Amino acid sequence: MTKSQELIEQGDKYGAHNYHPLDVVISKAEGVWVEDVEGKKYMDFLSAYSAVNQGHRHPKIIKALIDQANTLTLTSRAFHSDKLAPYLKKLCEYTGYEMALPMNTGAEAIETALKLARRYGNKIRGIKDGEQEIIVCEENFHGRTSTIISFSTDPVCREGFSAFAPGFKIIPFNDTKALKAAINDKTVAFLVEPIQGEAGVNVPSDGYLKEVRKICTEHDILFMADEVQTGFCRTGKKFACDLEGVRPDVMCLGKALGGGVFPVSAVVADRKIMKVFTPGSHGSTFGGNPLACQVAIASMEVLEEENLASKSYELGEYLRSELKKIKCPKLTHIRGKGLLNAVQFVTGFEAWNTCCALKEAGLLAKQTHGNIIRFAPPLVITKNEIDIAVGIIKKVFEKIN
Repeated sequence: MTKSQELIEQGDKYGAHNYHPLDVVISKAEGVWVEDVEGKKYMDFLSAYSAVNQGHRHPKIIKALIDQANTLTLTSRAFHSDKLAPYLKKLCEYTGYEMALPMNTGAEAIETALKLARRYGNKIRGIKDGEQEIIVCEENFHGRTSTIISFSTDPVCREGFSAFAPGFKIIPFNDTKALKAAINDKTVAFLVEPIQGEAGVNVPSDGYLKEVRKICTEHDILFMADEVQTGFCRTGKKFACDLEGVRPDVMCLGKALGGGVFPVSAVVADRKIMKVFTPGSHGSTFGGNPLACQVAIASMEVLEEENLASKSYELGEYLRSELKKIKCPKLTHIRGKGLLNAVQFVTGFEAWNTCCALKEAGLLAKQTHGNIIRFAPPLVITKNEIDIAVGIIKKVFEKIN
């Protein structure tokens, strides 16, 4: 039995079976490359669902982590720390919003935004508490808390977990007519992923986000963008909403904010919205901890200093153009923005075996919705490394029949 097999069996014995990972046990990583316990190297084409935009173990981010760990790690929010204010300032300057509320995970950022919208509707709009409604989209993925799965349309996320929270209205994605029709005098917000990641990198029609912005403004409801996966240069811009030049009222952030080394999330909005939170109305023991603050500052600085937004845009264009040259009769669509991409096969095709074949050939990726594979490497990838990856993908795809 190999060391990998031993560790996988041990994990299966002692860990809850709430994931179905590929049979690979990673022990080292750097940049775009990871290595398993037997010493075999692979290209990481998932980037921990975009949490590793800056590459594995970026030296500047690791230094920030270690330096801060040697001085102060946690105070809770019962006291100020010397790192929180500089982090909030940096995040607001980076995003262009007036205020930020720090949390830890992407799901916590979404939960924070939901509470923000409800309280804004009650305190500012005068909607009776308990009657506020939030509009969301079909095939969304905003996390796995009890509240969030209440408005999921994925039966795997929902089965056995009811009763579900009320107050949500679900409409089709990329459908502004449906959005208009769903709005009533109880509507407080529209929560949407600018590009639906888990659904298979569903890119909306040109102009969709601009029209969403217009509709939300006209009806005085909050436009809340879930940029947890699409943010921090993944799609070729700082944020996916920048692709259409729109500014949401609220942005939910996470994943790459932690630079691949620490869970960091946040919600950003202007003061007129964020002011509805008052002492005791929301919080987190670990949210905004000094370690997270220093890691997040370094993570944003890496994105800026290495110009990873434009690099993501250019290399994304190149990756898609090269993937389109692959001859595979069962491959039907190649889509994406920046380095958030997906390949889709014919209906009924099971992409799990293809991901296993890619793994054996030296590239790690994961399927979603059965017949779709996401290709989202760290943004520090080079053109030469993309050529290596395309060579692996071509070899595997052209054997599919």
